[in-house]
Amino acid sequence: MNEDRIRQGSCTCGAVRYRIIGEPMMVHNCHCRLCQLQTGSTSVVNAFWESDRIDLLEGTLSEHETAGGSGNPHTICRCASCGTALWSYYGRLGRLMAGVRVGTLDDPDSVTPDVVIFTADKMPWVALPDGIPHFAEYYDAREVLPDESLARLKALGERRKAGEG
Repeated sequence: MNEDRIRQGSCTCGAVRYRIIGEPMMVHNCHCRLCQLQTGSTSVVNAFWESDRIDLLEGTLSEHETAGGSGNPHTICRCASCGTALWSYYGRLGRLMAGVRVGTLDDPDSVTPDVVIFTADKMPWVALPDGIPHFAEYYDAREVLPDESLARLKALGERRKAGEG
């Protein structure tokens, strides 16, 4: 993994800028109905990093809480000026891990989904990409993700159990 890799991104109006260090643990292209409603699109692509790898460089975020598919809280962080969704915190790992909206990266083509999930909810005219595993609902990370990503997820789970996040 390239721990030295630095990516940056922004919102639509440019008021918010952020920086991320290293490679994502995983990248999901999610077609679930909640993602469709939250984005107003057919799906969302989220790249997941440990939150302490993300630095807000400028601007102000607003937070909006909704229920996630699991019923746990899903907090969407948006630019306070234009409302662009930049990243989310999901219930399982709380604020220890953030799902960054890939479209807000300056170089969104620098990441590729590891999986396409909740394809049972996808629009019937959406074609699934070749070479990327897809699942009707969720998936077993142990069967798809590399050992390094699994180790990072496990470390976050241990931090959560210890009361962080």
